[in-house]
Formats: sequence, structure tokens, C-alpha cells
Amino acid sequence: MTEERLDVEMTVNGVPRGARVPARRLLSDFLRHDLGLTGTHVGCEHGVCGCCTVLLDGEPVRSCLMFAVGAAGHAVTTVEGLAAPGGSPSPVQRAFAECHALQCGFCTPGFLCTVTALLRDRPRPTDDEVMAGISGNLCRCTGYQNIVKAVHRASELMAEAE
Repeated sequence: MTEERLDVEMTVNGVPRGARVPARRLLSDFLRHDLGLTGTHVGCEHGVCGCCTVLLDGEPVRSCLMFAVGAAGHAVTTVEGLAAPGGSPSPVQRAFAECHALQCGFCTPGFLCTVTALLRDRPRPTDDEVMAGISGNLCRCTGYQNIVKAVHRASELMAEAE
């Protein structure tokens, strides 16, 4: 018996995209394998590590826990979609680079999406708010100090741009 295939269409990084996929295709696999957007990483495949975090209608979601059909008709932003239209890094991306908030980089796409939403909702977060905001993302390399610094630096860069 073959698995049912469905046409799944959504807006990804501002562009209408779609593919015919198995009904049980995870959003992370849809993005990586069907659309070729490999910036979304898959770590634990249980929703614990946050590496696969993308924005669904602006809200952070674990793409390894969601079927692609569940995102049909919605807007998905991956790490590839965070940069400005000309390709220049977003304030969050710049801050992560400036503050050395990454080492191996595997967790970085999930952090970038999470922090983008965090700063949209809390433009000037306290340290406690930053820690709460990134608590769903795990990093095995950095110890988080530079990630927290990067969130505050991104906040400054966003304020300067206003």
C-alpha cells in the first residue's frame, strides 16, 4: 500500500511554494528535502532542542513536530528568509556574528528565528526575559553568555534603525 500524497502549498520566505508530498511529511523535511531550504536543521527530532525552529505566521514553531499539511495556507519564515531583501543580514544575524554567539552553528538557525520573534514582542528584553525567551533552544557549545549578549546587541541595532 502506498502512502497518500497531498498537494501542500504555503508562502515560504515571502514566496508561494508547494509540492506533492506524503501526508505524514514533517514540515522540517518539506522545507529541507522538497524545497531545498537546508538552513532549517534537525537535531533531536523530538521538539526538545529547538534547532528546527521556524516562524509560522510570525510565531516560533518546531518544524520537526508539525506535518507540512498543517502549515498549508500559512506563511513560514526560515533562517534563509530573515535577511533583508538585498541579502544583508538582519539585526539579529548581525548581532550573533558581532557577539560571537555561535560556535559550531548547528543550533544557530533555530536561535535566530526564536530571537527574531522574541525581539518583535519584547524590543528591550531584560536578561531574565532573554533567558526565558531562548529557553526552548539548546546549544552544546557556547554556554549562552554570548547568545544573551547578541540578543541585547540585536535590540540595540533594531533601536538604532528606527
